[in-house]
Amino acid sequence: MVASHLFTTIILFASLCLPNKLTAQGEPPFSVLPLYDLQEPNTLGLEYAEGLETFTIFSPGEHDNKYNHGVVLFPFKGKLYAQWQSSSVDEDGEDTQIYYSISEDGEKWAQPIALTEPWDKGIRTSGGWWSNGSTLVAFIGVWPNFHDGSKQGHTEYMTSIDGLTWQAPRHVSHDNGEPVMGIIEQDLRSLPDGRIITAFHMQPGLKVKPYYTDDPLGITNWKAGEMPLLPSNNPQMSREIEPSWFYRKDSAIVMVFRDQHSTYKKLASISHDRGKTWTTPVIIDTPDSRAKQSAGNLPDGTAFLVDNPTGSKQRYPLVITLSEGGFLFNKAFLIRSGNNLQALRYEGKYKRVGYSYPKSIIWGEFLYVSYATNKEDVEITRIPLQIREK
Repeated sequence: MVASHLFTTIILFASLCLPNKLTAQGEPPFSVLPLYDLQEPNTLGLEYAEGLETFTIFSPGEHDNKYNHGVVLFPFKGKLYAQWQSSSVDEDGEDTQIYYSISEDGEKWAQPIALTEPWDKGIRTSGGWWSNGSTLVAFIGVWPNFHDGSKQGHTEYMTSIDGLTWQAPRHVSHDNGEPVMGIIEQDLRSLPDGRIITAFHMQPGLKVKPYYTDDPLGITNWKAGEMPLLPSNNPQMSREIEPSWFYRKDSAIVMVFRDQHSTYKKLASISHDRGKTWTTPVIIDTPDSRAKQSAGNLPDGTAFLVDNPTGSKQRYPLVITLSEGGFLFNKAFLIRSGNNLQALRYEGKYKRVGYSYPKSIIWGEFLYVSYATNKEDVEITRIPLQIREK
């Protein structure tokens, strides 16, 4: 959840309700200085952020599920919750289910709890969290007939008031009450006025579409934003997938996508009307690893990107890149490097070394970044909010 700050709120409300103004054709919503030395693959020539700490939530032993991925954090009633998907050996195996763990300090984590059970009609995957303060929402990606080759699904949710006892799953719904027939992207964030923005990957297939809701729980009244898609060489999947977003100093909202056309750069679109309409995505000339990423804003409005900016499939190091106003990203720091990457211990389908699919959340005085190391260890790194070099 994006932390509110008085100055940021004033700026946003000064222009959030203005009519949408399109970015000039081809003009990128932001740019990134050439901060990364690709000749230094373990560090990209970067230094660690000062004061960061890394903790392990779950590390599998011989008798545990050895595939773990899609780690998402959220604070609720003074505790931090971590959710991920898990299977015995392979990515999206038939025994895939969702687990979560709870911590009172972000350092020590409780034994994982099963949120769902394996499903003989398909699989259920980690969809992330939301809360209105009194109720915790766990989102679930539901993929019927997944193992028959159907790569499409919908989103359900479960709610809890204590983080332990859960209500039965229900469909996430549109403003007309109909189910949203798409898989939610885990990076839900809110504007200072409470509007929640994310994206769903819609049926048929997986075609991304920005969505927004003013429901404080994020489970009803979802509305689709309008965004033209780039041509795709896959009729079942959009070129733009798995986005995250931040806002700029001028209040514009920038959604950043993975590019499935393997440019190993980011795609980005911009909205000037609180998520109702978006420009056609354009390429951002900065390295990417064609993987999930996490974007957002610190309490003072500073925009951040967390990703693996390698220009290849390599998912290390893990880096945070910063921009004071969200227009030009001009500082970058290491979160995890290739020098302290543990070995892959268990083989499995689609497993690879690296820090995969980072997501982030602000809790207390830290930015917490969650990720799966080698798609087997569930880990987090926290960084003091005043991010600076050692």
